[in-house]
Amino acid sequence: MAYDATKMPDWQISEEAEKNMPMPDAWRDKLGLEKDEMLPMGRLSKLDFLKINERLKDKPDGKYIEVTAITPTPLGEGKSTTSLGLIEGLGARGKSVGGALRQPSGGPTMNVKGTAAGGGNSLLIPMTEFSLGLTGDINDIMNAHNLGMVAMTARMQHERNYNDEQLQRLTGMRRLDIDPTRVEFGWIIDFCAQALRNIVIGLGGRTDGYTMQSKFGIAVGSELMAILAVATDLADLKERINNITVAFDKSGKPVTCRDLEVGNAMAAFMRNTINPTLMSTAEYQPCLVHAGPFANIAVGQSSIIADRVGLKLWDYHVTESGFAADIGFEKFWNVKCRFSGLKPHVSILTATIRALKMHGGGPRVVPGKALDEAYTKENLALVEQGVENMVHMIGIIRKSGINPVVCINRFYTDTDAEVALVKKVAEAAGARCAESRHWEKGGEGALEFADAVIDACEAGNDFKFLYPLEMKLRDRVNLIAKEVYGADGVDWLPAAAAKAEMLEKDPKYADFATMMVKTHLSLSHDPTKKGVPTGWRLPIRDILIYSGAKFLCPCAGDITLMPGTGSNPAFRRIDVDPATGKVSGLF
Repeated sequence: MAYDATKMPDWQISEEAEKNMPMPDAWRDKLGLEKDEMLPMGRLSKLDFLKINERLKDKPDGKYIEVTAITPTPLGEGKSTTSLGLIEGLGARGKSVGGALRQPSGGPTMNVKGTAAGGGNSLLIPMTEFSLGLTGDINDIMNAHNLGMVAMTARMQHERNYNDEQLQRLTGMRRLDIDPTRVEFGWIIDFCAQALRNIVIGLGGRTDGYTMQSKFGIAVGSELMAILAVATDLADLKERINNITVAFDKSGKPVTCRDLEVGNAMAAFMRNTINPTLMSTAEYQPCLVHAGPFANIAVGQSSIIADRVGLKLWDYHVTESGFAADIGFEKFWNVKCRFSGLKPHVSILTATIRALKMHGGGPRVVPGKALDEAYTKENLALVEQGVENMVHMIGIIRKSGINPVVCINRFYTDTDAEVALVKKVAEAAGARCAESRHWEKGGEGALEFADAVIDACEAGNDFKFLYPLEMKLRDRVNLIAKEVYGADGVDWLPAAAAKAEMLEKDPKYADFATMMVKTHLSLSHDPTKKGVPTGWRLPIRDILIYSGAKFLCPCAGDITLMPGTGSNPAFRRIDVDPATGKVSGLF
């Protein structure tokens, strides 16, 4: 049944839906799983992906469906809600369907954007567990990552305090001679903590560590999360962790987790993260949760492991990419699909009337503040001026050989005339287009959308990558800037250009993926430029080296790896009932 989403907050809808949520034994029967393929963790379970994939290795894969979006407002435009609505809609059509979503970060959950569990009648349940740590993957990543920093800083202290002979005799370690000005790693925490972006550590005496500048990033932006998203099994994850470049020594040579003799212990912390967690839509279709968000500073995809399991377990598998098509889809297209070898059947472009009005020159959208009435009353002029962003995103997806389906994620304040205008423009740009009322009505509200996706899956596509793997790093960045973002070219700051030249000359980086770091609030590097900016160039100020994930990450503009908490954060409204332990106010 669909609940009245206009009157019930998400946490109450979740609470009602959870009363009939299948328990592990029921899921095992429903999905045809063997007893040892489920790893129960309370009322949730992880799935042993190796056992499932081995048993089903000869079964044909299902249809592979990716969900992305137009450039969002700071509130987000409901990709997770659309993903879950599509799963519910396909379920309402009687299809065998499931999906894979990313685990939410505590940063947005406790800040202004909230959790990524969907909304209204298109929810992922149980929402409290989903939003507050789930089965512990992010905590394991934090422990593993910070252990790497503990190993490095302790090593630097001991090398400072002992000569080579003493170091070998007392500790059994050789000197690594780490350059304190070339530390790549930093610490992580899963909150938006701007006060930790730039810190000094090791204050005190000789026994209190090594005094140096340091930094924190948000946990889901850790290279370990990127590794989890692309790893194939525990052995691959362990090898990638050992290959992480933590810093460089004073001669410019990389210092890895293997050099610090900490990689295996980090992998031990992450041994349980390798299996995806099984959850449920509010209408009781299965959905796997694995890996994390932040496609503007990381890969921003649910894992390759989760997708491979889903493609074996059901006939239609829905996976989500972070933020808009210029970021999330581009990384899905040129990185994730290249790593996985999987070919998508269709991509969904999520669009909202609200975001199109913003791109058309509508009033500023500020998280935590009421929307201007321009967004809740009919305004065809703003929609017409803003659709160019949607048309540009359609063009990005079409360059991959996929003809997308535009989903108008319809809010109850949108009008028929506004929706009709968007449909007309999307179809003129060569895309299928359907409106969906999944937030309001669940699967029954997503039938038109589901039918369009089924049709698109049967039509096929000519999927191809934007560039060959042999292309040099700076040429790749220039191509992405021009063909995806619409820039006139790229401007490399001197330090970034020197780093790019060094990386291009070193053969060990030749097959590394290009993982762009850019704001999600604009096609450009400037979050204030809406619509489709013209007459601009992309500035690259640095390149992050993720040698375990095998990513080179060019950084555009002033984007930070640690977001900040706003003035009206969500944690002010979250509470727990001491009598029942029930959490309210999360959503």
